[in-house]
Amino acid sequence: MSETAPPPGGRPVGDPRWEPWAPAEAAERLAGVRVPWYVAGGWALDIFRGQQTRAHDDLEIAVPAAGFPAIRAALDDLEFDVAGAGRLWPEGSPAFDVMHQTWGRDRGTETYRLDVFREPHDGGIWICRRDDSIRQPYDTLILQSGDGVPYLAPEVALLFKAKGSRPKDLDDFAGVLPLLTAERRAWLAGALRAVHPGHSWLAEL
Repeated sequence: MSETAPPPGGRPVGDPRWEPWAPAEAAERLAGVRVPWYVAGGWALDIFRGQQTRAHDDLEIAVPAAGFPAIRAALDDLEFDVAGAGRLWPEGSPAFDVMHQTWGRDRGTETYRLDVFREPHDGGIWICRRDDSIRQPYDTLILQSGDGVPYLAPEVALLFKAKGSRPKDLDDFAGVLPLLTAERRAWLAGALRAVHPGHSWLAEL
């Protein structure tokens, strides 16, 4: 999978219509799925903080790439488009093997409900798609909220947010940093040095 080499074709994303599910609704719909999956992105950080701190334009979840068919089967009322680099492709296109994002929309409409990341892995070990030397067992990668929603460990969610450093990413970092244990801070600092050497967050960690 690659974030930098989109295939030809596809159509421009334009201004997609998002009415995302809440994390709890996704968890309810995926309750019978046996492959590891988790809420990612900004929602993961809000779950870690125990409250919704801002509006979220979408809902991102992630799953081992080989486990996507189980997600697909559980959400058979959705149609999926491959997304990346500002374009969309049909699920069955060659883009599926190149891009990692898969947007699910209500069947027969253009209303998107969630974005499924298909992540590299080696069995039960998650592999960072930005540096394959960064690995972690799913048992420690995935945390669980009090109401049973699986979500990405905050230090890993922040690693992905470090690339963009958009205002919302900076706010997420500032809000979550005081809640991180020394162990989580150390993991994030080491991962940032590998993926984003010299990143401004390193001074605060």
